[in-house]
Amino acid sequence: MADPANNGKRPGPLKAFDNPEFMHSTFARSIRVQAEMQEPYVRFKRHGIRNTFVMFGSARTLPRDVATARLEQAKADSSGTAEARAERIRLAESALRGSTHYEACRRLSAELTRWSLTLPEWQRFYICSGGGPGIMEAANRGAHEAGGKSVGLGISLPFEQTHNPYIPEDLDLEFHYFFIRKYWFLYLAKAMIVFPGGFGTFDELFEMLTLVQTRKTRKHIPILLFGSDYWKKVVDLEVMHEWGMVSPEDRALYRHVDSVEEARDFLIADMTKHYLTPDGGRRG
Repeated sequence: MADPANNGKRPGPLKAFDNPEFMHSTFARSIRVQAEMQEPYVRFKRHGIRNTFVMFGSARTLPRDVATARLEQAKADSSGTAEARAERIRLAESALRGSTHYEACRRLSAELTRWSLTLPEWQRFYICSGGGPGIMEAANRGAHEAGGKSVGLGISLPFEQTHNPYIPEDLDLEFHYFFIRKYWFLYLAKAMIVFPGGFGTFDELFEMLTLVQTRKTRKHIPILLFGSDYWKKVVDLEVMHEWGMVSPEDRALYRHVDSVEEARDFLIADMTKHYLTPDGGRRG
């Protein structure tokens, strides 16, 4: 139809890449996939992000002050049956226990960021999380409090998942495709620290273990399981060795740690050995 504001001329046809209907169609899926591969690369290059410490864990983990307040509220709430009150208190106590992992992740992220900031800019290691709440928030928060920037690789989900506010705007990404998000977690990772979590955390952990075990990535990537009281109960990896389901050398793929100091000291020494030379060069 002619546009009166355009001297009666019909507007020109849309270019394919300016056509929202096409770009969101099934036919353009490969283009959208390529965009999620390329656009993050441009951002990371702009910010000099070459190496990351990936931190995973539950999105439900609360900061200590929030968990403490919820427990006090649960104890003060006299509504409902005795069983309902007991369950509210039990859940709040569990959240308070889990908050130790939030604070540990926050501290570890801050200490690794401070160490990284002492390195030449092109050698630095940046904290990377899934961009959401819980352990992800703790990871980005620690880096922010230490004066460093960090990365958040978010994912669009059917239910709302807000991004945490501690990620620099240009490094706060949102993915549609899980497999592209996983690619970016692995591509820049030089180490992975896994805090207690649920199905999503296990998905990321075992995928990373599989990629390293099968040498689909040839980089040196230590995988730290933080909190042996959780990990050794939830998944007894020694049973795999007892049954011969994995090789003896696969024990070297992961390491249990129980304190911020233990994790920090191991990672600094390991990164220095495998990625930094005494004169400040890079290898590997």
